[in-house]
Amino acid sequence: MSAAPARRAVRSLVLDAAGIPVSALVAEPEHTPPKAVVLAIHGRGMRAAYFAGPAHTDTDLLTLAASLGYTVLALDRPGHGASAHRLPHGQLIADQAATLHAALTDYARAHDTGAGVQLLAHSFGGKIALHLAAHWPADPRLPLLGADISGLAQTYAPGAWDRPDDLAGGGRLNWGPLNLYPPGTFHAARTLLTPVPALESRELATWPARYATLAARVRVPVRLTLADHENWWRLDEAARTALTAAFPPGVARLVTAHRAGHNLSLGHAARPYHLRALAFTDDCLTHPTPPIAAPEPALAAAH
Repeated sequence: MSAAPARRAVRSLVLDAAGIPVSALVAEPEHTPPKAVVLAIHGRGMRAAYFAGPAHTDTDLLTLAASLGYTVLALDRPGHGASAHRLPHGQLIADQAATLHAALTDYARAHDTGAGVQLLAHSFGGKIALHLAAHWPADPRLPLLGADISGLAQTYAPGAWDRPDDLAGGGRLNWGPLNLYPPGTFHAARTLLTPVPALESRELATWPARYATLAARVRVPVRLTLADHENWWRLDEAARTALTAAFPPGVARLVTAHRAGHNLSLGHAARPYHLRALAFTDDCLTHPTPPIAAPEPALAAAH
């Protein structure tokens, strides 16, 4: 693995999301204002520290992005971390999006957010990111630049939800071949794990149709990354074509991360993936898209 930047200060905080406490990790540039805020959204059964390089410095998105001039705000999704006692069953996708946007708004009240917000999300977190991108409020103070989503597609692989898997023990669905990850990853991953809130399974059957509906509404650039050892999703040629075709023309592109498994940001491929995701963010800053013509309805969370 290549040399990674020295670990920078990553601090924890709790944000007020319209009365719901949302815990987060944040890393900020040391000597300059941020170019933008990367809002990092973790996947199913994990926490924000997924993005903090628990097993190896090369897998640390927060440090890397801060060294390149970005603030990273990695949030614990509703039902995880500080909100677990308030939301023991979690929230549905739309409500999670509203809660995370409210947490981001609370952060923005007291912190510089640069040119706006870039979404970077993994797996189930990608569902929240896609909903956010489709319904982002028209606010010139906090514009959405784009979205980088990994480990998310439209149609589950046959039987994926029927096969047991182990997030901490190297199961095939979540990990792929074990040699794709640094030594100590599975021990370190145990510190990330949280119970999956019950509401997160309620909308599984409707996701394929929902993906298409949300994608059709997105007007910011989207980069979809899928590992070459991805086992959760149907990824034949027709399914891959449909992933980008669901978006308006020119909005989305699909890339493959090589020698990588589903938990991309924990593996040997994490650093090149993060660098490419941040390069994509630079592109979104350099070539901003026109704002959505009509204001979107407000994101309103269910309390």
